[in-house]
Amino acid sequence: MRLLLDTHAFIWWLAGSDRLPRNARRAIADESNVKLVSAASAWELTTKHRLGKLPGVRAIVDDMAGAIAGEGFQELPISVEDASRAGSLPDPHRDPFDRVIVAQALAHGLVLVSIETLFDRFGVRRLW
Repeated sequence: MRLLLDTHAFIWWLAGSDRLPRNARRAIADESNVKLVSAASAWELTTKHRLGKLPGVRAIVDDMAGAIAGEGFQELPISVEDASRAGSLPDPHRDPFDRVIVAQALAHGLVLVSIETLFDRFGVRRLW
């Protein structure tokens, strides 16, 4: 299975948080699954940390690529196609970070690991 971790899922995985459900933790821990983290998550974490909304992610923000690689995950860059798809999604959700992540999950056939039930309206496959 190819998984795309939403930003909060990535943070909770790194923290070992129980907020990440057991089935999501099992899927992420399964070495046969490919785990991806979007460049949109790096953008979101850095922005929210700078604004003081996520003060506890300093170590992640300081070395996002290292945090991703250190877990055996892969980076997912944002392509022009991803950005265009995100911009053209209908409007039940306006958050630009989430829109890119949803667009990438749809475009690349990924299972999105996310608590966001609103994503279901876009037809994305979601694991939670």
